[in-house]
Amino acid sequence: MSAPASLSSPSTDFPSSPGAWHRKVLGLSIPIVLANLTQPLLSAVDTAIAGHMADVSVLGGVALGGLFFLFVFWGFAFLRMGTTGLVAQAHGAGDAEALRAIVLRALSLAFAFGIVVLAVRAPLIRFVIGLLGGSPTAQARAMAYCSARIFAAPLVLANFVVLGYLLGTQHARLALLVQWVVNVANVVAVLTFVYGFGWGIAGIGAATACADAVGFVLGMALLAILRPRGLRPIRWPAVFERHAMLHMIGINRDIFVRTACLVVSFGWFAHTGAQLGDTVLAANALLLNFQTFMAYALDGFANAAEALVGAALGARHRAALLAAIRVTLIWTGGGALAFSLCYLAIGPSIIDWLTDQAAVRATARTYLPWAALSPLLSAWSFALDGMFIGATRTRDMMVSMAIAMALFLAAAMGLGHAFGNHGLWAAFMLFMIVRAVTLGVRVPALVRAAVIIAPRS
Repeated sequence: MSAPASLSSPSTDFPSSPGAWHRKVLGLSIPIVLANLTQPLLSAVDTAIAGHMADVSVLGGVALGGLFFLFVFWGFAFLRMGTTGLVAQAHGAGDAEALRAIVLRALSLAFAFGIVVLAVRAPLIRFVIGLLGGSPTAQARAMAYCSARIFAAPLVLANFVVLGYLLGTQHARLALLVQWVVNVANVVAVLTFVYGFGWGIAGIGAATACADAVGFVLGMALLAILRPRGLRPIRWPAVFERHAMLHMIGINRDIFVRTACLVVSFGWFAHTGAQLGDTVLAANALLLNFQTFMAYALDGFANAAEALVGAALGARHRAALLAAIRVTLIWTGGGALAFSLCYLAIGPSIIDWLTDQAAVRATARTYLPWAALSPLLSAWSFALDGMFIGATRTRDMMVSMAIAMALFLAAAMGLGHAFGNHGLWAAFMLFMIVRAVTLGVRVPALVRAAVIIAPRS
């Protein structure tokens, strides 16, 4: 029996005019942008507090610790992306039972992976922090931060699934609610643990873990409220049916490899910067906050593309697919230009807010033009990622990222050796360009695939 209309009921309604499509994309994107911006705010709050401590190694420790979780948690970001694509297609097809099964499968994977991370946490932290480099003092600080934060790993991975469901079913405002609650919880906890209890850098990590726990509780409550009504009782053999599980695992495998390549690239960027000293390491960490903030914001348009492209394919609606691609690219370009102009205008003030270390401020200002250029070169790959996630064409994403990583590593070693940190940033820009180009050339194939799926009458 089909589920009656509810918040989680699938819908195949698409806008009927260009203006309506722009309103649809903005209606989805703006709440997601606001929700996504809370993610780098978690990192920015940690960075700002560490940046105002007496020892620059604390800021370096938070930078290395943040990169550790970039490796670990971004490594499992396939749980969010894969869930969004599958959910969006089931949502567009009007299949409420498939929606429920997809979420249960994804949650089971999230908890399994989270438990594995906890089981190997000590050697994992030592290994990754050792690879990243930095001074012995900065590494010791990073280990204290990671050891306090990592206990929330299963909850963080489950939160990825909840977010994927909310985005895939186009509940953008609820995604905003969850992310802002997490952000507020983090600010309250970090102020309490660091300034109230005097826990130092370990308190910063523990505060973020507590915020993730709050987000998990709220996310589970939302899943319970939004569950489709009127369905048959859960048939667990069907939930874990072999073909369905292998399909989800295959999608997640491709995204995992793609994300691993991304994380390796960011890790190599940090590693190479660390060889230039703690001041350059800290300055690059500050400027990566610019990159992360922009990426999370413009990912709002990519997330809208995930939901709309997936729904269009699920509903077998080619015209909607083309409109979703066109409109999200338009708004992505506008957002990229706005970020570049903003960073040029107020970038020095942002740097001063993030740290009061004079040497770090001066170094960060030297490389600020690269951070201001980055939105114009990076934004296109974000939007294209969203389209391919919604279409669950994850192999194309994996191949694209592997090519970009290989060229970045070669460029970073060559340009970094020749031109220092400027060369490293130039290689990073090349990385973003290659990502966009290698995915862009595959868009016609995505559209041709939609031709095979004839529109429903």
